[in-house]
Parts: sequence; C-alpha cells; structure tokens
Amino acid sequence: MAHTPSKPAKAHIPYPAGKTSILISTFAPFPTLSLAVPSDISLESLLSLLHDRYETLPPSVGLSTHSGVIPSPDSPVSSLHSDESTLVTLRLTPRLLGGKGGFGSQLRAAGGRMSSQKTSNNDSCRDLSGRRLNTIKEAKKLVEYLESEPERLKAKADAQKAKLEALERKLGIEKSEAGPSKTASQDPPVLAGRKHRFDDTEYLEQSQDLVDGVKNAVSLALMKKKKKAKLSHPPPKEDEPEKPNSLAIGA
Repeated sequence: MAHTPSKPAKAHIPYPAGKTSILISTFAPFPTLSLAVPSDISLESLLSLLHDRYETLPPSVGLSTHSGVIPSPDSPVSSLHSDESTLVTLRLTPRLLGGKGGFGSQLRAAGGRMSSQKTSNNDSCRDLSGRRLNTIKEAKKLVEYLESEPERLKAKADAQKAKLEALERKLGIEKSEAGPSKTASQDPPVLAGRKHRFDDTEYLEQSQDLVDGVKNAVSLALMKKKKKAKLSHPPPKEDEPEKPNSLAIGA
C-alpha cells in the first residue's frame, strides 16, 4: 500500500509574548496602518499612539470594528480578539459634528403648510348666470379703460402742449407771436366715446372733380389711340363675288 505524504503544517509566525497585531483600515488619503501593541493597551491609548506615529492624522477620529461596533475607550485590545488569534482588524473613521436631528419633522411641517394653502385662482369658475369669472373681470377692466380714456387724452394733449412750448422757447418765439400755440394752449375738447362726421363740401367737390378729370383724360386717350390704330391699319377689302361665265357648258 502506497504511502501518501502528509501536507506540511502551516508555519506559525510567532509574536512577542503579550503583543497583539493590529491592522487598521483608514480613509483617503491615508494608507492602511499595521502595528504591534501590548495586549493590555486601551483603545484610548492606541489612538494616542497612532497620533504620535502619524502626525498628519486629524484629531477627531475614532476606532470601530468592521461590523460597526464602537468599543469603549477603556476597553483593552485583548478584548477584541479570541484566544486562538492575535490579529485585530479595526476601522479608523473621522468624526462629524451632528445635532439632535429633526430635519424630517421640519420637512413634514413644511409640507403641511404647503398643502394647507388653498388656491385663489377661480377664474375658470362660473357665476349663477353661467358666465365665467374671467370674462367678468375682463369686462370690468374694459369698462375702467374706457372710463379713463378722457384722462389719457388730456394727459396726451398736455404732453404735446408742453413739448410745443418747449420748442417755442428754444426757437425764441413769443407766445403772442405764435398763432398756433394759442389754440394749442387751450385744452382740446374731449371727444372720446362719440362719433363725429367731418364734412368739407369744397374739399369733396375738388376731390370729385379731380377724379372725374382723370377718368375723362384716360377715356379720351384710349379713344384717340384706337382711332389712330384704325387709320394706320385699314381693314382689308372684302373679295368681290365672281361673275358667272357667259358660256354655258353643255351636257
């Protein structure tokens, strides 16, 4: 029967008596730290040792296990490993300032205030007669606009008057010499909301005479052109009917 050689046993790396090997995973930009410390050293003393060896570490850091347990600062390192193993893995994390919380309650309160605010846009609603409120508002705005039309016209006339007076002062014209300015200085009558007919019989007669004269001139020119065309190009004479032959053709 063949003899199978047994596998060599794993080499055991001896550690100094009363020493514990600690592997600490840190955060960027610091590398993973490895050191051997006495087994009875406390975690608080371990932090002091880390700050002495690595001076660039921030002061506000804490040690925790990889499972998230935060041991007491007075706990010795030997309490973090079993009797069979002398290797302890820890995590070095920075500490952040925090409060008592309450952000969720603030969000809920803000949401409640937002939901309690009712909309005030009722333009699409209808009144008892069936008209939309938006239509009624627009009608009221139109009425107010028409009522304020005289004031706008008066303001426009005042602006034109002030502009004309400023121009007269700039040109050195006295008010007594400026004829149009006298009429312009008087407030024009407000004629808004009324229809007025402008009748000037003399102007209308002259306009009609001009239109009739143009029409007659165009008609006369066309007639002369047609007459001239007939004289320059007489129509061709019609062919005379053929005379019957005097000789009779016998059968």
